[in-house]
Amino acid sequence: MRREIAPIVVVGGSGFIGSNLADSYLRDGEEVIILDNLSRPGVDKNLRWLKGNHGDRVHPVLADIRDLGAIEPVFSDAKAVFHLAAQTAVTTSLLHPIHDFETNARGTLNVLEAVRKAGGKAPLVFASTNKVYGGIDEIAMAEFDDRYIPTDEVLRAHGFGEERKLDFCTPYGCSKGVADQYVLDYAKSYGMATAALRMSCIYGPRQFGTEDQGWVAHFLICALRGDRISIYGDGKQVRDILHVKDAVAAYRALLRSIDDVKGKAFNLGGGPQNAVSIRIALREIEQMTARPIETVNADWRAGDQLYFVADTRALQQAVGWKPEITWREGIRDLRDWLVENRFAAARIRQPRRATA
Repeated sequence: MRREIAPIVVVGGSGFIGSNLADSYLRDGEEVIILDNLSRPGVDKNLRWLKGNHGDRVHPVLADIRDLGAIEPVFSDAKAVFHLAAQTAVTTSLLHPIHDFETNARGTLNVLEAVRKAGGKAPLVFASTNKVYGGIDEIAMAEFDDRYIPTDEVLRAHGFGEERKLDFCTPYGCSKGVADQYVLDYAKSYGMATAALRMSCIYGPRQFGTEDQGWVAHFLICALRGDRISIYGDGKQVRDILHVKDAVAAYRALLRSIDDVKGKAFNLGGGPQNAVSIRIALREIEQMTARPIETVNADWRAGDQLYFVADTRALQQAVGWKPEITWREGIRDLRDWLVENRFAAARIRQPRRATA
């Protein structure tokens, strides 16, 4: 699989973040290999979109990261690797923990080994998760009508930093946590240029959100359809949501600075300025779609943090990145993309822009 131009390999490149990241490099004129098994419903549409926009510079390889022999040739002449392929739902990990482990832990080790066997020169950036910090149950919270807020002033001002101890929880947290640590160790043990981004909730165009993963897109899709939405817990859980354009910018910035940040993990999220609870997000979506949203309450789910906001100051200082898109702008952008791409036949009234 030798090529005249060394390609960028995006593992999981047909997925939500992967397709947006691949598109950004393809628009720069790069050759991009999309390594994906197309197991997630809808991602084949993302691959067709990439091929339709960029033609022969897109090189699809349909293979599974659990099969080391099948993926080894893909990395033979890669100049950079982004590893975003994963089993992404906590609920699925609880039902199928072995599959979760084989995909997230074993699959990541296979990717690392494939890069190492190819010479280990290609830098690798890994998509980790804030779930490596566990449920964060010991943090004192103040409860308000529509959100939880930490009583600690520093946490309220900045969020959780990378110095927080790891505390793997649920099979998903364990499998991604194992992968996270392997990625960092390959920089120490083998001198490879590896780094990780521990992500909060990323949302935006090309996301096929479900009840189990991608909740912002899921809520918007349900609202546009007029479907009832299940709320697990009381809906006061807070997350710092980050638009995919800002996430792509972070991945690219980390790669540019890989020699300075190799062997390190950084938190990636919208930060305190983009922290919203489920109730607040639903209220905003209701206004944006001009449709009432019917909800039903269900039991809390395992590993569901009452509050997680990423302290991204370390990432900002290391690579010069910061989020640019506010959460209201971002949700509006996703609404517009869904209306154009998934609900084009529907006549959906667009309300006036909501004020902060």
